[in-house]
Amino acid sequence: MKTGRYNVGLGLLVLSGFMLYGFLLIYLSDFGPDKEAWVASYSVGKHFEARLAHVHGSLFALLNLALGFVLLRLAAAGDRARTAAAALGLAGILMPAGILGEVYLGLSPVFVLLGAVAMTASVLLTGVLALRHWGEGGTAT
Repeated sequence: MKTGRYNVGLGLLVLSGFMLYGFLLIYLSDFGPDKEAWVASYSVGKHFEARLAHVHGSLFALLNLALGFVLLRLAAAGDRARTAAAALGLAGILMPAGILGEVYLGLSPVFVLLGAVAMTASVLLTGVLALRHWGEGGTAT
């Protein structure tokens, strides 16, 4: 199993989605029909949360790319540990998605917390695996 493949693929897709969302935010602040009101409330409330989602979505997408490439190199680490790290990294996308859910749908912040914990656990587990197994057997198949 190519553990890490989905982290790379989803990381790129999520990154492109949050890049497009960033373009929307630029449009709303610079060219939108109510740009003065948008700029006036730029650092508070929903506008601030929207920027947080954009930044964290991009960061977590890049983290998934890095996790995917590292996990693909850790063939000697064992499938269960690598699969757990990969799944936690993917679950980390719940954080920026949860922020958007709060802003636009009024959802509970529980998804933000779950995503943050999952991504932190994924990075921690992948770091431990890299320290233990880096260079032991090339890439995973």
